[in-house]
Amino acid sequence: MAISTAAGYGSLPNGNFQAEIYSQKVLKFFRRASVAEDITNTDYAGEIENFGDTVRIIKEPNITISAYARGSVVTPQDLTDDEIQLTVDQANAFAFKVDDIEERQSHVNFEALSTSSGAYALKRNYDKNVLQNMIDNAGIKGASGSVATDSNLGTSGTPVTVTGTDAGDDVVNLMALMARKLDEQDVPEEGRWFVAPPRVYENLYKAGAKIVEVQVTGDAVSPLRNGLVTNQKIMGFTLYKSNALNQSADITDDDQVSVSGVGTGENVVLAGHLSSTATASQIAKTEAIRDPDSFSDIVRGLHVFGRKVLRPEALVLGIVDYS
Repeated sequence: MAISTAAGYGSLPNGNFQAEIYSQKVLKFFRRASVAEDITNTDYAGEIENFGDTVRIIKEPNITISAYARGSVVTPQDLTDDEIQLTVDQANAFAFKVDDIEERQSHVNFEALSTSSGAYALKRNYDKNVLQNMIDNAGIKGASGSVATDSNLGTSGTPVTVTGTDAGDDVVNLMALMARKLDEQDVPEEGRWFVAPPRVYENLYKAGAKIVEVQVTGDAVSPLRNGLVTNQKIMGFTLYKSNALNQSADITDDDQVSVSGVGTGENVVLAGHLSSTATASQIAKTEAIRDPDSFSDIVRGLHVFGRKVLRPEALVLGIVDYS
């Protein structure tokens, strides 16, 4: 941008003395937080290598208990060897091209920059994919749960309302219900998590909500100080936040979950245990090859992964309305 010149001033009239400077610092877009790897079981990740690989997970057999009287004949049961298959059947890829001249004369390393961006895009899609699978296969829901059904968890059209002055308490009450549902399925307390979109946490942290009470946080005194909220577990849950769960009409995102029947202002929240879902993820290949049709490098990356809900009884789906 040229600096203005006073009327009648004739020195260096073309302004060529002003150099254009391109910053070597690149303005990157914000990276969305990923939660899938923190809320799933990754024990089987080291057992896969390629797309199509299957890991067979043997289920613990159920043992039958029978009454016994002295002298009775005890008949041993046959053990079952049921299994669950975790198949690496999901794959995504990226590819871009960098011309030799552009690479040589550019003031930034577009190849490295774009590779980083591509890797993040793969991870973002992976997060959405895993959360979608967990939502679709949650066993405890407000309607038509395969393990348990409780309308107080909210359903499409009749969600749990978390608005108004009691919004924070409504969220805590929902978390308490989810915790009880997991208790009723003998799900261990250690390893439980809760994930929700940002607006749910906005209501949770409002002044006067139960989150400030010591019986909720488990601390000796309320940890709420100058707007800072406890890092401790709430209702036994480790709390996670994800924009992948946003369903609001004012938030557009290609990598958001899709829930059938969920209306405007309604959002899904999930609670569960680390053992509920198994994921096996890896970047199979990231490579640079020469373009046969131009003087360019083609950089491409491939992400292969699998996900499987192993314990539907350890996943609770809630639907809330904060409109």
